[in-house]
Amino acid sequence: MTSLRIALAQFDFPVGAVAQNTDNIIAMIAEARDEHGADLVVFPELAISGYPPEDLLLRPGFLQDCAQALQRIAAATTGIAAVVGWPQATGSVVYNAASVLRDGKIEHTYRKRELPNYAVFDERRYFDVDPDGGSCVFELKGVPVGVLVCEDLWFAEPLADTVRQGAQLVVVPNASPYERGKHAQRDALLAERTAESGAAIAYLNVVGGQDALVFDGASVVADGDGTVHPAAAAFTDQWLVVDYDAPTRRFLPREWIDDGDESMDALAWRAVTRGIQDYCRKNGFKKVWLGLSGGIDSALVLALAVDALGADNVTAVRLPSRYTADMSNDLAAEQCRALGVKLEAVSIEPVFEGLMSALGPMFEGQAADVTEENLQSRSRGVILMALSNKFGGLLLTTGNKSEYAVGYATIYGDMCGGYAPLKDLYKTEVFGLSKWRNTVGGAPVIPPAVISRPPSAELRDNQTDQDSLPAYDVLDGILYRFVDQEQSREEIVAAGYAAEVVDRVLRLVRTSEWKRHQAAPGPKVSRRAFGRERRYPISNGYKG
Repeated sequence: MTSLRIALAQFDFPVGAVAQNTDNIIAMIAEARDEHGADLVVFPELAISGYPPEDLLLRPGFLQDCAQALQRIAAATTGIAAVVGWPQATGSVVYNAASVLRDGKIEHTYRKRELPNYAVFDERRYFDVDPDGGSCVFELKGVPVGVLVCEDLWFAEPLADTVRQGAQLVVVPNASPYERGKHAQRDALLAERTAESGAAIAYLNVVGGQDALVFDGASVVADGDGTVHPAAAAFTDQWLVVDYDAPTRRFLPREWIDDGDESMDALAWRAVTRGIQDYCRKNGFKKVWLGLSGGIDSALVLALAVDALGADNVTAVRLPSRYTADMSNDLAAEQCRALGVKLEAVSIEPVFEGLMSALGPMFEGQAADVTEENLQSRSRGVILMALSNKFGGLLLTTGNKSEYAVGYATIYGDMCGGYAPLKDLYKTEVFGLSKWRNTVGGAPVIPPAVISRPPSAELRDNQTDQDSLPAYDVLDGILYRFVDQEQSREEIVAAGYAAEVVDRVLRLVRTSEWKRHQAAPGPKVSRRAFGRERRYPISNGYKG
């Protein structure tokens, strides 16, 4: 036996872009062969269709296009072997497949055995498991190479069966979205699987943002003795080239850029900026708008947007009212000067007064309440959407996970926008991420006074968030247990939180479900993100 050079294509393959993905895969196969000297090139799960293709898989024409694309790729594969992921349709049945291409032909096709149907995954809606399917093992320069796909690796039997069929090296194409702590889980899994099987594993993950999902790449290889090498840089498109030594079942990285900072905050920052970049790019937006209040949430979104798109592509808008503090206006201007961002200002007073005048006859005799506060927020939403419509560009909304959880956000007001960068970050995480960003890259990008001042919606005199909500460390502690860890009321109270506060927070979460159903998408960074991952009924009689 000998050694193999393997090229792992850690790149973005956009959903639905079959022709573009096909052209890129053909070009990459040639590049892996001619420039990197690879014997084998591996592409991510469903690279032809992009992941997750969702209901595109219900369209026969789409499936036919993917099948024709694979034939084109196979015909162009010479002088190298390639593993390419695609949706394989056989009659009315569709498989999540990966094919081995060599010498202009489709040599083998492996069908994914384990279909995830939890959290963000919904594969059983679209794919079948082949009852007669088995392992895929092919020989390359005398080395028996096996193929698994993503979820297969999280179960012991698919790998064990592949090894029983003779594989000593197993390549695993993946489409595994980012969430906090997932890198450590993957490393632990690879160490366990290699140690129990003796097979070396090359784990390739796709990279890029897809609506609310952000795929981190962070591909990794593990030797047959259980040694896990440092993961590749997350959220980075790159070729990963390794030499595999068959006698020792060990990898030697040749081209491999790993992460300089794998802290939670560093990865979360890169996840959100990559999400903004790819959502804009894939939907045809070059510029973004946001309302800049002088508060922590909009300040963080501005910093993220500048890192993602560059200052020239970001426009901030101050929207002062009779309740806006001078400090808020000054801090917004200070941050824009520091970042080189264009700042506009449009008073909401004429719009708000017009609404109050129009509604005056019906409101007569009624005391002012949250209605008037919401009208101010909706005035801002109308103005921001008008600017986005008139001048083009995507409106970023600035709400965080704490606000979405308890409904401390105005539907058709501050929830207006096409993408919500902070949607999966609790308020305490917003503060933490802001402080972290100010420690890297030179001068602070968020004015320290923004971080230190008490949060306020500024919709009435002397208002602070804590007039309506518990302190954020208390609120987020309850929300994390209820939303992310799915604990019951009794478990949360037993953790030391006051029963009356828990009851109030849980009631707000339940009654705000309808707002979340209408919220803009935002990048998932936690275990349980609102949207496609945490899906609760609006009409819901369960109070546990």
